[in-house]
Amino acid sequence: MATTGKDGVDKNNKYDRQLRLWGDHGQVALESARVCLVNATATGTEILKNLILPGIGAFTIVDGNKVQGEDIGNNFFLTKDSLGESRAKVATELLGELNPDVTGDYVEDHPEKLLQSNPSFFNTCTMVIATNLCERTLLQLSKQLWSYNIPLLVCRCYGFIGYMRLALREHTVIESHPDSSHEDLRLDREFAGLASYCDSLDLDAMNKKDHSHTPWLVILYKYLQVWKQQHNGEAPKNYKEKAQFKELIKQGIRKNEEGVPEDEENFDEAVKSVNTSLVPTRIPSNVQNLFEDSCCNELTVDSKPFWILVRAVKEFVEGEGALPLRGTIPDMTADSERYIQLQQVYRDQAVQDVAIVTNKVQDLVQTLGRGGPANIAPPPESPSDPGISEQDIKLFCKNAAFLRVVRCRSLEEEYNSTTAHSQEIESHIADEDSDDEVVFYVLLRAVDKFYEEFNRYPGWYNDQVEPDIPRLKASLLKVLQEWGLSPNIKDDFIHEICRYGSAELHTVASFLGGAAAQEVIKIITGQFVPINNTYIYNAMKQTSITVEL
Repeated sequence: MATTGKDGVDKNNKYDRQLRLWGDHGQVALESARVCLVNATATGTEILKNLILPGIGAFTIVDGNKVQGEDIGNNFFLTKDSLGESRAKVATELLGELNPDVTGDYVEDHPEKLLQSNPSFFNTCTMVIATNLCERTLLQLSKQLWSYNIPLLVCRCYGFIGYMRLALREHTVIESHPDSSHEDLRLDREFAGLASYCDSLDLDAMNKKDHSHTPWLVILYKYLQVWKQQHNGEAPKNYKEKAQFKELIKQGIRKNEEGVPEDEENFDEAVKSVNTSLVPTRIPSNVQNLFEDSCCNELTVDSKPFWILVRAVKEFVEGEGALPLRGTIPDMTADSERYIQLQQVYRDQAVQDVAIVTNKVQDLVQTLGRGGPANIAPPPESPSDPGISEQDIKLFCKNAAFLRVVRCRSLEEEYNSTTAHSQEIESHIADEDSDDEVVFYVLLRAVDKFYEEFNRYPGWYNDQVEPDIPRLKASLLKVLQEWGLSPNIKDDFIHEICRYGSAELHTVASFLGGAAAQEVIKIITGQFVPINNTYIYNAMKQTSITVEL
């Protein structure tokens, strides 16, 4: 990544906080991406704002509309002076002022016309964001992108409702950054390097300073061997046994001449770490599911590097009985010399595990006819065969316990009455205490049905609010009948939707813009786990729900 942007500012300082989140490689992915926004609505420009500020590579706005008064009232990136001008052009110019490192472009055309005249236009995009599209055009765009495996994020703000739907075939995540995870210390199956290092240290022979600065990990190992000798080689398993094990460790704290225990912080840390450190080494269920996936077990020459790496790690586990060692240890009270030595022990074992996986990757690549060992190097330029670098393998092994794969359903499946998740919907709206968010989803589908018939949204004109209530109710009944569901949605919800008149409130658009930009960044950087697949926000109650529809 370049160190200086077009504005002459050091990028490491400019993007410091986000670099801490997704690292240099994540930022490089972001700066290499091209995002296309369909319709520069308030929601759309809020999403782009939150992508331009962190340094997205380039963006293109597709919008054939002119700026109207309602746009100026809710969109900060359109001005009064721009009335009647191209909405795509004005929004691109004002958004471009946020970050000179980002390249902006626009197309003054309606998406449905662009799909007809130049259907391959969207194929060069890293990701497409669509806002406020009618159902017919949305399904047409979704089908086009699905066939080329290009992620689509559908966003919509309708009164106090925020809606977001992610459509992608398969998204693989190596760095999922789980909120909580146990350290990979392997005390239940100590490796040779750890045993050798810990056995080389004699706690009883140490002076006072060395005794109080021995890493707690070594202390745990030492007393675990004592415990095992007293319990037929078994480690403490339940609460009672771990409490007894803690008392055993406390006995190792030295006492002064008056018989009072010394203040040895490392022993206190060892006691506190018993529960989290004596976790059995297992293969997480999410990783086991990947090992059983057909993409792992039926590799082809066209398989993604991710699945080749999964297969290599699976073969490693079959031989070693555990995932590759993560190679990191937590911070702890210790002198620098022994802490670094212990840290190096784990790093050395991790390097050995990576070497084994690398050999397996080489064998797989060669078997598949993808260039053999030559592909275990900086990736070639050909996008059809990106290769697998040594750095890729190292990163994969380090995060092997946190791998994730997200597969969304297509919009075509969701909108087809025979493949719709009607039972999932019914489970959420079956009673009076149902989730309002899913009720709003059903109503948004009814709104689209209404638009198909009347070419406008319900309540669009003030004098049509009351007359549109029975019309929207009829559209809702059609949707429910297609799903085979009974009409049990309160009339109050229908009245509320008609009163919205399809208004796009900036406060809701701003909130959804932040949430949507976060999902886009997850997809582009390949880090953190995106939604699967629908997110609905209720601004009235400030609640939200994520459901798979």
